[in-house]
Amino acid sequence: MKYMLMMFGDGATMMQTRSPEWVTEMMAFMETFIADLEKTGELVTAEGLADPSSAKTVSLVDGQVVVTDGPFAEAKESLAGYWILEVADERRAIERAGEVVVWADRVELREVAAGPPEQ
Repeated sequence: MKYMLMMFGDGATMMQTRSPEWVTEMMAFMETFIADLEKTGELVTAEGLADPSSAKTVSLVDGQVVVTDGPFAEAKESLAGYWILEVADERRAIERAGEVVVWADRVELREVAAGPPEQ
């Protein structure tokens, strides 16, 4: 089963609210976490995202594409990075999410759909 594990927040807020030692430890954890996912064969892909201040929001207004600077969500709700995991079951996905949430205020875990919803 594939799951997307999402971590929220932004680098600017993290640097303002956390100590340099905490940031160093968190980065070391991320490297170890990814290496362990690779070792166990559970990692499909993982990426960190640029600061939300560099985001563009693209919307459709009166049939026209409109581009505005900034993220759709507030910074505290912005997606900071994600992992796609291939794990045996939901229990294992939750176990992995539990390792990450120690370093984030919250994470979201969502199963990757195999196709469109059944009707």
